[in-house]
Amino acid sequence: MATAFWDRDTNGSKRTGSFWSSGHTPTLIAAFLYFDLAFMVWVLLGPLAPDIAHALGLSPAQKGLMVAVPTLAGAGLRVVNGLLVDRIGPKRSGAISQLIVIFGLLAAWTLGVTSFAGTLALGVILGFAGASFAIALPLASRWYPPEHQGKAMGLAGMGNSGTVLAALFAPALAALFGWNAVLGLACIPLTIVFAVYMLLAKDPPGAPAPKRLAEYLAPLKQGDAWWLMAFYAVTFGGFVGLAASLPIYFTDRFALSPIHAGYATAACVFAGSLVRPMGGALADAIGGVRALTAVFMLSALALVGVSLAATFPAALACFVAAMLALGVGNGAVFQLVPQRFAAEIGVMTGLVGMAGGVGGFYLASSLGLAKQWTGSFAPGFLIFAALALVALAGLTIVKRSWRARWGTADGVRI
Repeated sequence: MATAFWDRDTNGSKRTGSFWSSGHTPTLIAAFLYFDLAFMVWVLLGPLAPDIAHALGLSPAQKGLMVAVPTLAGAGLRVVNGLLVDRIGPKRSGAISQLIVIFGLLAAWTLGVTSFAGTLALGVILGFAGASFAIALPLASRWYPPEHQGKAMGLAGMGNSGTVLAALFAPALAALFGWNAVLGLACIPLTIVFAVYMLLAKDPPGAPAPKRLAEYLAPLKQGDAWWLMAFYAVTFGGFVGLAASLPIYFTDRFALSPIHAGYATAACVFAGSLVRPMGGALADAIGGVRALTAVFMLSALALVGVSLAATFPAALACFVAAMLALGVGNGAVFQLVPQRFAAEIGVMTGLVGMAGGVGGFYLASSLGLAKQWTGSFAPGFLIFAALALVALAGLTIVKRSWRARWGTADGVRI
């Protein structure tokens, strides 16, 4: 079976023990660092959006689309990366993606971005950074046994904390050097992490044999795959959509400066990033279904609270609550994915990640449209809260079937 390597080390001997002795820690570190810096640049247009919009004279809808395009591009490219992971291995796939982003940012910095169309083109390049999800998670996951999947995926996935770095530093650097210079400055840490990644990362043993192209999409014939994609479209889509949109929201709604809006965004994103591994560990302990049930309820309530908030402190508190719930949800979904699709983890990571990117694109773009059409962001938040409740209803429908069919293997809780 494709998962047999979980029980053995690279020399073929039996591997037992704690989480830290059951996998390959240098690869886990490399996956985290790659994911972290990739996420930093994936959402880079969000913290820079107030400055870019002022310089280029963008409308609210254009601002929303500008920050949403990287999430949509990343969604599609995650499927491509999922295919590459299973064909050429996660390490080489990650190296190729990192080089594309580095050279793309260097080109944008050198040539300059002087139009709305230019921001969209840059967003497509940044999509390659967002697609790192489909590489970093299988790179880490395939080293660990089923009982540690939530923790492994959570720790590697905590790289979404890179969005905090973008929110903290991009506005301040833009104020000092100009927003276009930030694109070039971002290449410095990206290059350092690329070197570390090449030194530490190691492809896991026992990877599945390459399949025909059509076989990679076979999971889509199963309803479980669509449910997992839908759930991640809400949890991760909500997280990344908010991470990209909050700088615009805080500057437009409460007249914060770009730097102060970046600090507020960083606080929200940090909360969601911090709890992702906790969400995986929680799902390992009580089951992903129970964790997601709480996630969908709490995130819906928090987003309704955002739509009603009249002051900055109230809105900030609701956003932090929403991000905490969504961060736990991200870890919980990826505790479930390898339990059901262990042999297809590469392509399923791409497909589920794609759905998350689509959810983020919808939220970010819908907030811009809501602001332009109604003069308020509130309708966009309310609709996404309703989607969280729809996901809760769907989870209630499938949970009994899941537990009956695949929730008892190896004693793993779902």
